[in-house]
Amino acid sequence: MTATARGTEFAVELRSVSKTYRSGPEPVVGLDGVSLGFPFGTFTAVMGPSGSGKSTLLRAAAGLEGIDGGQVLVDGTELGGLKDKELTLLRRERIGFVFQSFNLLPSLTAAQNVALPPKLAGRRPGKAEVLAALGSVGLAERAGHRPGELSGGQQQRVAIARALISRPAVVLADEPTGALDTKSGREVLALLRGLADDAGRAVVMVTHDPVAASYADRVVFLTDGRLAGSLEEPTADRVAARMTSLEALAC
Repeated sequence: MTATARGTEFAVELRSVSKTYRSGPEPVVGLDGVSLGFPFGTFTAVMGPSGSGKSTLLRAAAGLEGIDGGQVLVDGTELGGLKDKELTLLRRERIGFVFQSFNLLPSLTAAQNVALPPKLAGRRPGKAEVLAALGSVGLAERAGHRPGELSGGQQQRVAIARALISRPAVVLADEPTGALDTKSGREVLALLRGLADDAGRAVVMVTHDPVAASYADRVVFLTDGRLAGSLEEPTADRVAARMTSLEALAC
């Protein structure tokens, strides 16, 4: 869908977002005035040294992390103005999540796992809708299989189908290939790439892997909670070189 039709070009936008953790003896900066937009139809990788703010950014973008200052908008809606119930509903309808650990319920079949988000939202999806979501990741024939009967790559593809069942504006992926072998990881990355190219969604992926990042349109780098530049049309070698430089500075 075009930006004009939606009224905004960004699936997710962070405006001067700050977050500080104060649970320990010293405050820890998670995000320090970060302004960043993720347009529809794009695939962005987020990278940085350990503790740079990658996970905080992803949680803030999903409304899972309260912020100290700034604004977060999802599909044009500012999260700060929503009540808890409204925020939960927006996450279910407008955001798809993909995690490293798959987070599938072992007692449910692939089809039942995919159908779970709309059911939690009070909507019973039709069989054809669930099979279409599984078909979009090449697993319609595995609808009746439980996670224990699937490979790691197949489980992650079921998780992607689950993320897509509500037709979200953005898919947020946290190290989605971290638990996969090389072949399965490439299949998952190709699927995420297709979500931006074919479906016009925004895909935002936190990763430590330069090869995974090379599937993205853009790599955004963080250090100490601040933006540390970006790389357009990335290659694995260019990403690795930039990460080596950032990690050297962080030492």
